[in-house]
Order: sequence, then C-alpha cells, then structure tokens
Amino acid sequence: MIRRRIGRAGAGMVLTAAFALAAPVAAQDIAIRNATVITIANGTMENATVVIRDGKIAAVGRDVQIPSGIRVIDGTGRYVMPGIIDAHSHMAIEGGINEGSESVTPEVIIPVRDDDQTIYRALAGGVTSALLLHGSANTIGGQGAVIKMRWGQPADSLHFEGAHRIVKFALGENVTRASSSAPDSLRRFPKSRMGVEQTLRWWFTQAQEYAAEWQAYDARRDRNAVPPRRDLRLEALADILSGEIKVHAHSYRGDEILMLMRVAEDFGFRINTFQHVLEGYKVADEMAAHGAMASTFADNWGYKVEANDAIPHNMAIMADRGIVVSVNSDSGERVRRMYQEAAIGMKYGGMSENEALKMITLNPAMQLGVDNLVGTIEVGKQADIAIFSAHPFAPETHVEMTLVDGKVYFDRNEAMTLRKLIDGARSITTTEDDR
Repeated sequence: MIRRRIGRAGAGMVLTAAFALAAPVAAQDIAIRNATVITIANGTMENATVVIRDGKIAAVGRDVQIPSGIRVIDGTGRYVMPGIIDAHSHMAIEGGINEGSESVTPEVIIPVRDDDQTIYRALAGGVTSALLLHGSANTIGGQGAVIKMRWGQPADSLHFEGAHRIVKFALGENVTRASSSAPDSLRRFPKSRMGVEQTLRWWFTQAQEYAAEWQAYDARRDRNAVPPRRDLRLEALADILSGEIKVHAHSYRGDEILMLMRVAEDFGFRINTFQHVLEGYKVADEMAAHGAMASTFADNWGYKVEANDAIPHNMAIMADRGIVVSVNSDSGERVRRMYQEAAIGMKYGGMSENEALKMITLNPAMQLGVDNLVGTIEVGKQADIAIFSAHPFAPETHVEMTLVDGKVYFDRNEAMTLRKLIDGARSITTTEDDR
C-alpha cells in the first residue's frame, strides 16, 4: 500500500498494481438469476435467468432450471445485456499508428498489444469487443484487428476468431494533410480531394490487372509456367476487390462518401462501413442503396471544418433510412460509457430503446462480421455479457460485472476503483495522524 499523498503518480502506481491482479480465473459455468435481461433479439425479460455453460449461453428465460454445482450470481435489481462492442478504437496498439510513408499500404497489419490498460477500463464500461484501427493518414491504409477484452491474456489470444478481415480507408483533411505545416513541396501525394479519388482508381486498376495475371496463370495448370511476381500490396487490394477484405472508411463530407461508393461500384466491390460519417444524414438514401453501414459519433464534432455540419439526429436519420448504424468511442475515455452515448439516439431522433441499444451490440457485431457469435443474448451465442446496477440508460448506473466467453474479467467488488483508492488513502492518513 502506498503511504504517501494521492498524486497522479501514486494513483497510477496503485491502479497499475490492481490491473496486474485482474487476470481472470479459469472458466466456470455460471447462472445469473432474477435479473432484468435485455436480450436485444427477443425483447426484455424481467425476473429472468441466464445460464452459461462452456463459455456459451445455454439457457435464457423466466423458468430456467439452474444446474447444480455452478456459480450463481444474484441479479436482483440488476440489468443484464450483451457485451458492448466498439466498432472504432485505437486501444491496444502504439498510439495512432500511421504508416505515413505512402498513401496506400493495405499489406500492413495492426500489431496488437496486451498491456494497454484501456482494455481493463473498457471492461469496466461493459465493453467486450472492439475493432482496432490505425489513424487516418492513408487513402488506403492497413488492416485492423477485431479483439475481445481478454485482459491478462497474451496478445495473440485477444484476436476475435471468425471476425472479418478489415482494411481502413480514409477521406478528407487527414489524407490530404490539410493542416500540415510542412512546405507544399514536401507534402505527400495526394494533396487534394481529387487526388484521393485518382489514387483509389489508379491502385484498383493495378489490382485488377494483378488479379487477372494470377487467374490466367492458375487457369493454365502448367507446372513449368513461371508464376507472376507476388506483390503483397496488390494481393491485399485484390482481396478487397473480391470481398475477402471488408472496407471501413474514415469519412465526413457527403460528397466524398458518394465519391467512394461510386469508385467501389465501378470496381465491383462494396464499402462495408463508413466510420465517423458525420454527414451520413445527407446521403442516407444513397448509402442504403449501396448497402453500406455506418459507425458514427453520438455528439463529438466541430473540431475541424469538415466536421462542422454534424447534427445530433444523424444516427436516427440513417437508421430510419434502413442503414445499420453503430455508435463508437474512437476514444480511450468514451469507451467506458458507450451505453450513455447510445442513449443520445433516443433523445435526438426518437429511436426506440432497443434500437438505441442495438447501436452498441448487434449492429457493430454485424459490421465486424460476428453477429452470429455475439451481439444478443440467445442460446448458443458466446457469453459476452455486461451486468449493470440499473438500466444502462439510467444516469446513476454503472457496470458491476463483465463476462467474456463466460469468464468474469471485471468485477467491481474486486476492482481497485478510484473510490476505493481515495477511501484507502484517507484511512492511511488517519492512521498516520494518530501516531
């Protein structure tokens, strides 16, 4: 126990020690009984029980029998919902990670770290999965990683098996380096929005030619034929063309969203999800026709010119036009309270409670390609679950427990919270004053 003042360093030292002790115990079968269960898929059940066996949901309902010998969690007065999924995060990587040397780098893959304390803080907010993306310096950037918040496990164990392969595109000011202080002669191409479109078209033309070369080679079935030169960049671009790698695109302005969809359609692929998409409400019909989904902010904008036309009704308008919408954090701080971010959809645009909650559960699961595994509380799905002290939208609510794969990775009763830290420090101060 630290016996000095609670400064930044002292608090950090205590919390670091607490995180180190937060590694999960072995998996065990669990029953959460007498809770209000928000299933997302089949409505909300009061006084219901969820039974977890071997990391999966084995039963859910009001008249569920609890097998003998398993751990029972009393859910009286508590709310149980699917674990929250963040469709845009930069945790567990080295800062923003921009491979800024070139504008097109889809062969690069995000390296995942297991020592980022944001993972534990995310668990404290009920978050169980996230899409890790690099920054937005590239027209066509690198491949992201979908992880589960298995805090305390090695980095390779964090990857969400079965998720999409995802590459990040970017549009607008970040790519053109509009705010760069470097001399114009030293700024990397593209330096204009027109140049971004030209970059996309040039590289996908190269990828089409590359794919055709390999198809012709494979069709010959001649063992003596010399294969084409393998190019990892063009290979990744070809995988985008074939749909094997899904595109998530950093975007703001409506005209650029339209441009990217038209480029994709010209080359025969689809934009899976537009990230940020602050002007999505302007082009929602076109996005729906294209089949694009959207992952946006609840109320974070105005920080640069291309974000000035954002409105709080954006989520609801896009959802009303048939777009699958998620709300994301894009922040190590907001990730702890995404349930509050989702509630904004009810206030602005009149979304129903269930539709708002979908934006942090089922909808991001669809965008990441894991909706058959998580996102709802249904029999057979993986037991990624958050237990709240009150309704997730209630002002006083907090997450009491978070389960990933049926394992308890966060338990507020055992966590070193700030309140416990302050109480402990006060106790120490009182003891020392009495000497």
